[in-house]
Amino acid sequence: MDLNEPRINLPELTVSELSSALKRTIEDSYGYVRVRGELGKVSYHGNGHVYFDLKDDRACIAGVIWRSNAPRIKVKLETGLEVTVTGRLTTYPSRSQYQIVVETLEPAGIGALMALLEERKKKLAAEGLFDEARKQLLPPLPTLIGVVTSPTGAVIRDILHRLADRFPRHVLVWPVRVQGEGSAVEVAAAIAGFNALPPSVPGDGREGGLRRPDLIIVARGGGSLEDLWSFNEEIVVRAAADSLIPLISAVGHETDVTLIDFAADRRAPTPTAAAEMAVPVRAELLLDVDSLARRALACWRRNQEARRRELRSAARALPDADAVLALPRQRLDHAAMGLSRALRANAQIHRLSLSRIGGRLSPHLLRGSVERRRERVANFADRAKRAVRHVIAVRQVRAGRGAELLGAFSYRGVLARGFTLVRDTTGETLRSAAAVNAGMAIEIEFADGRIGAHADAAPAATKPGAEPAKPRRRGSGEGQGDLF
Repeated sequence: MDLNEPRINLPELTVSELSSALKRTIEDSYGYVRVRGELGKVSYHGNGHVYFDLKDDRACIAGVIWRSNAPRIKVKLETGLEVTVTGRLTTYPSRSQYQIVVETLEPAGIGALMALLEERKKKLAAEGLFDEARKQLLPPLPTLIGVVTSPTGAVIRDILHRLADRFPRHVLVWPVRVQGEGSAVEVAAAIAGFNALPPSVPGDGREGGLRRPDLIIVARGGGSLEDLWSFNEEIVVRAAADSLIPLISAVGHETDVTLIDFAADRRAPTPTAAAEMAVPVRAELLLDVDSLARRALACWRRNQEARRRELRSAARALPDADAVLALPRQRLDHAAMGLSRALRANAQIHRLSLSRIGGRLSPHLLRGSVERRRERVANFADRAKRAVRHVIAVRQVRAGRGAELLGAFSYRGVLARGFTLVRDTTGETLRSAAAVNAGMAIEIEFADGRIGAHADAAPAATKPGAEPAKPRRRGSGEGQGDLF
């Protein structure tokens, strides 16, 4: 018998039957397992399931977290994170692969999370999100404080109680989840939401209502590194760095450090300390104001007293009014006494001057001056008349010469000597016989008028080499005669 022949007595199985048998074998043989490895190809599905690869340096196994178990996972899964998972080993018949259905997942020791945290810190620091130059100053006395925290925890009560003790302010709470799946997205959305609120405008009625706060506090109580991991997510750190509103980070206790602490404008060791940073103590502030008011009043009084002493000293140094005015009074008296004499002398001088001028203005002299003026005027009138007549005569001679010259150059003078001017019907001058066609209407201008005519025949062409006919002289009975 050939051992290589197939054993026809083996039962025949379908693919589904074989896959089901393998599935039962693997599940019965292993059941629950605990595996440690590195995450690879993490995928959050839209229906809530999480798919990933769990690998080491020599092997890889597929893993899945069903939607019912996903909220219990406190750490956000990322490629490269070393974790320890617990779950059932099973198969996925459609792809002929085995996988582990994870029920619990936790980082493989604090060292893995710290390494991931340090790597992320270096990355964000290299982008400049932690630079001191980006940090803003906190307002000295905010009107409205926005708080991002869980509405049911003790954190919000501690903050409100501390604010009421120090300096009561309006508080606007944005409720979020502070741990678990989706908490990082909610915290980032709350910070961005506060920045998106409209600012307060005086007189619009929103000074104490829903408006943009003057300060944001992001707070959470203490917990493990896994509990605080949401505040190490990039989305939260970037939202804190991009906030235009000054932000205080109050996550965990004094020993807890998260990445949002580096991106915030101020870090508070506890939520209660954040409330203390946000507002001053009202009683202390009133004492400071009262002390400053007293100091300002004392300074004003000292200044007034110093000015009063200076004024008294200056008044004592001033001379008596009678002594100051004595010399000007004396000068005024002397000037008043000399004023009447000066007026009389001035009037006498002008009277003498007027008498001398009046003596020169006798009637006889005035008549002689008038006669001389009349003679000069008559002389100028005669000279003007002669000049006008001369100018007119010169212009008449020039006009006559111009008329003669115009007549010499005018063609009408030529017509007067017996010549004629021939034009066509358009008024153009015909300068040669070649321009005249048979039957052409022409116009002939004489010295005493114009007549219309028609050409009987075209002019005969001049033979080559023949001399043109000379015009006949006037008086010979032939032709029109020579123009010159």
